[in-house]
Amino acid sequence: MSSIADLTTWEPLLRVVRAANVEALAAPGGYLAGAIGQGSWSVPVPRRTPPPGQAMQVEDMQDEWDAVQRVRDVLAAEGLDRIAFVVERTALHLITFGPAVEHGLGAHPGALILDEDAVPAPWRRLPEPVPGVTAAPSADPALLEHTLRERLPEAVGATEEEIAEAEARLGVALPAELKAIYRVIRGRWADFDGDYEAMAAAGEALGVELYPLDGLRVMSAAARPAPWSAAAMTAVRTPPGAAVQGLAGSPGWIAFAGNGGGDEFTIDLTPGPGGHLGQVIMLDHEQYAGAGLVADSLTDLIVHGRKRPDAFGRADEAPLVAYVNARSVRSVEAAAHPDLEVLSIGVWEEAPVSLAPVLGLPRLRTLSAYPGTLADPREIGSLTDLEYLELGPAEWRTLLDAGAVPGGLAAAEIVVHGERHPFTTMDLANELLALRDRPLITRVTLE
Repeated sequence: MSSIADLTTWEPLLRVVRAANVEALAAPGGYLAGAIGQGSWSVPVPRRTPPPGQAMQVEDMQDEWDAVQRVRDVLAAEGLDRIAFVVERTALHLITFGPAVEHGLGAHPGALILDEDAVPAPWRRLPEPVPGVTAAPSADPALLEHTLRERLPEAVGATEEEIAEAEARLGVALPAELKAIYRVIRGRWADFDGDYEAMAAAGEALGVELYPLDGLRVMSAAARPAPWSAAAMTAVRTPPGAAVQGLAGSPGWIAFAGNGGGDEFTIDLTPGPGGHLGQVIMLDHEQYAGAGLVADSLTDLIVHGRKRPDAFGRADEAPLVAYVNARSVRSVEAAAHPDLEVLSIGVWEEAPVSLAPVLGLPRLRTLSAYPGTLADPREIGSLTDLEYLELGPAEWRTLLDAGAVPGGLAAAEIVVHGERHPFTTMDLANELLALRDRPLITRVTLE
């Protein structure tokens, strides 16, 4: 028996949970559920309210903190990322989701990965070649370097060998303007020898928080991971004349600086038809895909202080994504479009709808339907090109019983609204995983 399945690992947490939920566990069929991972945890324990004007402190939840940390330590020792649990009156159930299941809410599974190697369509999209694209007329590496040497006379610059090493590591040649910056300042905080005023002066001179030369990153799609439930609902395109290509990421996007809030200034070597080679774009940390134009060149940004207004560009989804619900698109018929990729049917106050208007659409790859909104879930069996499907438990039950689960699905998710025992969701998930011979969710019970 591994340490994670040893009752002593869980005793402190059980004491905390049971003490806070006496009535819930005493009720017939009473249970509590949660999950603990390296990055976060969900434990059914009410939190104490801190004094007015004061944030929650560790001391305010010390018992919970210590109990959770005990489990996390064992997870780390055994190389596990996360474990879910269900507490009943006389039993503790430990749930391991395995490599085929993404994290969900609490003890419920997230997306089920039915095809091990599949990635969502927007993350498979590569930049289109744009013949004749050139650097902006404002790009002036010599002026940029000269200006920065005047602004930062004491800065430590990178050697040509260090720049070449960075290019070899990234697998891409750095544009002349970016090289000009690093020849003046290579961005290592150790070069400032703890002089915070000099650090602040460098940031002010540059207008960005420069990454060290060895911190440059290629922002390919793989560098912007997203859960299937979000990525499958995303669509990107490049409108005619767009400066920035609609992508989740690109092998020609080089992140070189931050703005202090998590967003990244990025050099664009794969611009859109209306853009320039080496333009500066921004990747919003709250968005999984898309980028906005910041400046036509690094010279424009740093020397002239010229910025474009659309730094926080979003993925251009219309008309690729349609939300049918009580407040948006009012019918499936109105959403049907030859370019439609993603259809989401949300809260609906009228009769359940038919999917007949979208059967046969050539690009439809994602369907999400709120529980109870479909007149006949078996119609989904005709959507043979779906790669992601998100339904409630009853709709999945109908598809499984009818043998109508689309065979080409790469991922699926069971959406649970309201109170539902995690075991019923897990059992349904395992049926779906078994269809594709994927690793199942496992459960260990400790009395």
